[in-house]
Amino acid sequence: MDSISQPLYVAVAADMASLIAAGQLRPHDRVPSVRSLARQRGISVTTAVASLRHLEERGLIEARARSGYFVASPRELADEPVPVALPRTARLAGAQAMLRQLTDASLNPAVVRLGQAIPDAALFPRAALQRSLMRASRQTPTLVTAYALQTEGDAALRTAISRHYASVGARVDKRELLITNGCTEALSLALGAVARAGDVIAVESPTYFGFLQLAEMRGIRVLEVPSDPSEGIAIESLRALLAGPAGRSVRAVAVIPSFSNPTGASIPLNRRRELVRLCDSADVALIEDDVYGDLQHEGARIPPCKAFDREGRVILCGSYTKSMAPGLRIGFTAAGRYRDAMRAAKHITAGASAPLPQAAIADFMAGGRYERHLRKLRAAFARQVAQVSHCVQREFPVGTRISRPKGSFILWVELPGDIDTLALYEEANRYGVDFVPGSLFSASGRYRNCLRLNCGYPVTLQTEGALRRLGELIRTRS
Repeated sequence: MDSISQPLYVAVAADMASLIAAGQLRPHDRVPSVRSLARQRGISVTTAVASLRHLEERGLIEARARSGYFVASPRELADEPVPVALPRTARLAGAQAMLRQLTDASLNPAVVRLGQAIPDAALFPRAALQRSLMRASRQTPTLVTAYALQTEGDAALRTAISRHYASVGARVDKRELLITNGCTEALSLALGAVARAGDVIAVESPTYFGFLQLAEMRGIRVLEVPSDPSEGIAIESLRALLAGPAGRSVRAVAVIPSFSNPTGASIPLNRRRELVRLCDSADVALIEDDVYGDLQHEGARIPPCKAFDREGRVILCGSYTKSMAPGLRIGFTAAGRYRDAMRAAKHITAGASAPLPQAAIADFMAGGRYERHLRKLRAAFARQVAQVSHCVQREFPVGTRISRPKGSFILWVELPGDIDTLALYEEANRYGVDFVPGSLFSASGRYRNCLRLNCGYPVTLQTEGALRRLGELIRTRS
């Protein structure tokens, strides 16, 4: 996936960043001007400007009026959030009213979109996707008029997904793939295949509130397992849970190994292998939400847990709603030993997913278009996360802790003291500021002093103003 070279301006910026890191360029040293940099590197002025702006956005250099660019003074990073004590009994989650309120806020144009994890539509390849839709429609006109009967989904798309995972080191057999209506349907089918009402699912905590909502809808109880804000679920805690009395009722473990929602944590490669082995030995399923897997900011993509699945116990779920085409609502699941049960459930509840969007995405993924798009998208998300992090550190009170995700486009923020972000949300919304209160990411209502911020949109003066207002509201409650 990363065989395609990075943009020239990023490569130039990376070279300069290495000089700063090595101390060859020190704080307050002047860096080459735009024209000097262009001449030294043999690049265009436009590329030189982009390189310097990229370094500025990363906080490595700063512009001074009528003086040029200088190496910035190193900022002391805010600490990362810390794990909290969790209950040892399983329970149903409940947050329906709050979730409806969040949806309403995201539809209000007067509210700055820092709440729901939705990227800016301008970041996606609209024209190219429209061409793919038209090509697919011309090649097979009946995609729109014929009744869709292929429950498992378009063969070309399943082949494209299988090849994409092979390119990152994971064998995903196209025969075990089911195409779904987004990742939510994939997760719902996975839950239905492994658990019934009254059963227990172990989840990393905090975790995606949509998964908690799906479990609540099915009457499935949730056991929360601590997680590290950098490395994800605490496998030692999970091992102790599965070995104890409560572990006998656990039917599955649910995780987001790559850039967990909401913390942005990423489970290291060796720990992913260990997690799969633990689920094998405990005879429980592993539901893997890989919706953010392609969105690492830099470097090679870490293979999903599915890469280590030898017993068909890992149910890989994903979609292209965060990485390519939100409006087409195409997801997938590699269901392993649960494929037949999930296929039957999909046939009964929803039938085949719409064939035209599937054919369009298969067309777009051909010829390296998806990888080229991802290269730009990752850079945009990295830039936006860094900018929002900087604003939070500048505007929020001392003692605020901030996650440091290496992928995706969300931030997890822990506020100092005993500030209740549920109460804060009501007031902030009246000022046109949106976020997601932390308690929604816990079945037991933990993390009341935490919040999640969406970095899916470019940071504007309006964004900075919203974060400033939010910081002021927080200070009045400190």
